[in-house]
Amino acid sequence: MEGLIDLHIHSLYSADGDYTPEKLVNMCRDAGVMTMAISDHNSVRANEEAILVAGPLGIRYIPAVELDCTYRGVDLHVLGYQIEYKSPDFGMAEDNIRKQDRRASLESFDLVRRLGFDITEDELYAVSGEGYWKNVWTGEVFAEVLLHKTEYMDHEMLRPYRQGGSRSDNPYVNFYWDYFSQGKPFYAEMIYPILKDVVAMIKDNGGKAVLAHPGNNLKGRYELLDEIVGFGLDGVEAFTSYHDESVAQHFCSEAQRLGIGVTCGSDFHGKTKPRVCLADGVLPEQLQALRNSSLLLSL
Repeated sequence: MEGLIDLHIHSLYSADGDYTPEKLVNMCRDAGVMTMAISDHNSVRANEEAILVAGPLGIRYIPAVELDCTYRGVDLHVLGYQIEYKSPDFGMAEDNIRKQDRRASLESFDLVRRLGFDITEDELYAVSGEGYWKNVWTGEVFAEVLLHKTEYMDHEMLRPYRQGGSRSDNPYVNFYWDYFSQGKPFYAEMIYPILKDVVAMIKDNGGKAVLAHPGNNLKGRYELLDEIVGFGLDGVEAFTSYHDESVAQHFCSEAQRLGIGVTCGSDFHGKTKPRVCLADGVLPEQLQALRNSSLLLSL
């Protein structure tokens, strides 16, 4: 496995992604990424196109998905690698989320307006566009609309996300985490499958199950990792744009203690995370250790 490795990339088949699978494969080639996976949120639709494009370019492509789930009241993301992506199980998982996402979008819309923001459905549609998830308004979509409305240029709530502000490095996704994620003011409840069932589905379809960016989703509850591993987790995404070096090393140590593997992924989306580039999260000196990882070698 020569070249860079990025196993967590999002295409336009994620509600918060920008690029086609073909475009992402070519971007990976240009960035020196030679082992890649497009792991869209609750959708496997990118894999077929990416496989067809990656092969002739000499890029090793690993079929993948990122599934939402919950464990003991905590919303988690589990990556599935080397999955049988044509399985109807993944289509049913997408349908479940799609139906809920539209309802949640409208609920969040109502919550934003109740707080006093003058925002219209047409403005949201103008940002969500004509893409695959055009009827879904993520926190990032709301952020883009609000941050570009001239009447809110000096709004106190939005100030941290503007240039020079404390949350301006990735303003759209930071706004999502601060206001639309679980337990936040604009959060609309989603009924996700339980962790045990998601891990089982991945493994039943030939895949390996990896906990995505654990330092972010398990923040303040790292002790849950011991329990989660008991459901058959194969690894943790230790190296990611979400983790600084100390957090990455913590999860490498935890993986070794628990007898599971580690993976790496930038969580690249495009405009929703402008600071995040392909292959972010892996230092050059860590690449060889990853190439020798038993989990990566098994994919």
